[in-house]
Amino acid sequence: MTSELTGSPFRMPVRLLTELADGGGSEQAVAFLEQAERARRLLLLRTLLDRLEGLPSPLTPPAEAWRVIKESATLVPEPVDRMLLAPATGGWIAHLLRRLHGTGDGPPVWAEAGQLCALAVTAALHAGTVADLRVPLTDGQLYLPGLGLAGLPDAASGLSVGRARTGDGELTLTGKDRDGRTTSLTTRPSSLPLPVGTPGPSPRPTTSFLPLRTLTHSGPGGPASIPLDDLGPYRDLDDPLPPARLDAAEAEAWQRLFEEAVALLARPGGSGPGRLDPASIRAIVPWGRTSTTPPAPPTVRVSATSGDSFGAMVVARPSCPLALAETLVHEFQHSKLAALLHLFPLLDDDREERYYAPWRPDPRHLTGLLHGAYAFTGVAGFWRDRLAVARDDGAADTAGYHFALRRLQSRLVVRTLLVEGRLTPQGRALVSGLARTLDGWLREPVPYAALTRARTAAALHRAEWRLRNVAPPSSGSSGPRFRPGRTSWPDVRTHAFAARPVAPHTADEQLAAGDAAAALARYADQLATDPAEPHALAGWIVARSVLDPGRTTRRMLARPELLQPLPSG
Repeated sequence: MTSELTGSPFRMPVRLLTELADGGGSEQAVAFLEQAERARRLLLLRTLLDRLEGLPSPLTPPAEAWRVIKESATLVPEPVDRMLLAPATGGWIAHLLRRLHGTGDGPPVWAEAGQLCALAVTAALHAGTVADLRVPLTDGQLYLPGLGLAGLPDAASGLSVGRARTGDGELTLTGKDRDGRTTSLTTRPSSLPLPVGTPGPSPRPTTSFLPLRTLTHSGPGGPASIPLDDLGPYRDLDDPLPPARLDAAEAEAWQRLFEEAVALLARPGGSGPGRLDPASIRAIVPWGRTSTTPPAPPTVRVSATSGDSFGAMVVARPSCPLALAETLVHEFQHSKLAALLHLFPLLDDDREERYYAPWRPDPRHLTGLLHGAYAFTGVAGFWRDRLAVARDDGAADTAGYHFALRRLQSRLVVRTLLVEGRLTPQGRALVSGLARTLDGWLREPVPYAALTRARTAAALHRAEWRLRNVAPPSSGSSGPRFRPGRTSWPDVRTHAFAARPVAPHTADEQLAAGDAAAALARYADQLATDPAEPHALAGWIVARSVLDPGRTTRRMLARPELLQPLPSG
């Protein structure tokens, strides 16, 4: 293992770029992205080591820690390489570089730099070699990347310096207890993390070693496991977090959900958008503590991905496997695009947030727009596969709705990117590939009722977005003028329109059920009280367009912010 790059530069084969541009990607394409991320990670490590040289610190110097890592890598290259290229290591490197550039927050810089010492301790444990390093402890705890959390008994709280000695795969950790006396822990961490459901040590992290949990599954290549990371300090998107060990019941719920989600993704044939080999996922980070009853399907309360942590995703446990499977596809699309953006400049982005994204309440910049288009093209493909295997009319209606909605919304954003995106040659190839995929999908049949609701939901979101974000133009203005003091608003319609209501009562339910006249009257009643209320006004405009699809209503749909309040029925 070396932090210096050698050999010729990466050159992506056109075939692989075409696969990824279409929104999918074969095993070979994903492997190429991982190789590129490896090269980038090592380059960032070299930069980090240079920046840390001479940093005042009570810990083992970075050069010595790196020597331990390199010596371990000569003996056991695979586990050390896997540790250095883990998502959380990438998150740590990026965060620490931001700290060194003065653009991040956290504990003292020397303590965050000490993660390199924790990596060295872990590497020595893998290799079975002797090492002696001064390491940072938080509340007496030291996280060993990919292995788990060691905690001293009766340890002092706060940040302190401890000593980690290794030999023959055994760790002895020493530090100070609450009374200032020496306290120690000796343990032999297993190189294999703890599968969910396996009996383990006491859940008290201050007096034991807690192994990292994994989610297991049987994929096309045989049994595999993915870290369920609830311990690592750099498991989140940026700032370090304390460990948040899930209780046994919550971890087992994750395992059951994950197994069923993997089964949904195991559709053979092809590697197009929406297909995901679960073995490509590098870590799942549970977000927060899920309530006893998670949100109703298919809602996922939180999911996110960092470009610094390829293959990892932060997810709040949903209530059904279908929602988790969709989320895994969505977030891995973000990982693939982030890796492409590390290889090529895809567009010239001034970072001005002025573009409509159908899955957001706020205006977006071009890079955010591109990420959304790529992710939701994958989501559309996921629902296309669900439609192809639907076993009854209800499943076909639900899958057809989500497929129709996401293909329509994604194609709208792709058009914006082609017109406004200032794309590089590689960027134009990518966006044109998405357009090619989506144009083909737009010609595919979808159950009529599902298609109608999807078109209505898409129109409702765009109309409400403009009403909440865009102000009527002033004299001499060019382009959209955004309202001051805008706030986030809930998109309650996208999932509400996924199923046709059996007994509609509200205006939205009547519109989803296809009774536009009744919905129009109810929206008008609401507007009589508050003529400018965006949710009701958007509904009124869309209901009116369904009943009278002429030039006037097309203009209202295109520029709803120009409509004066107090519409008549």
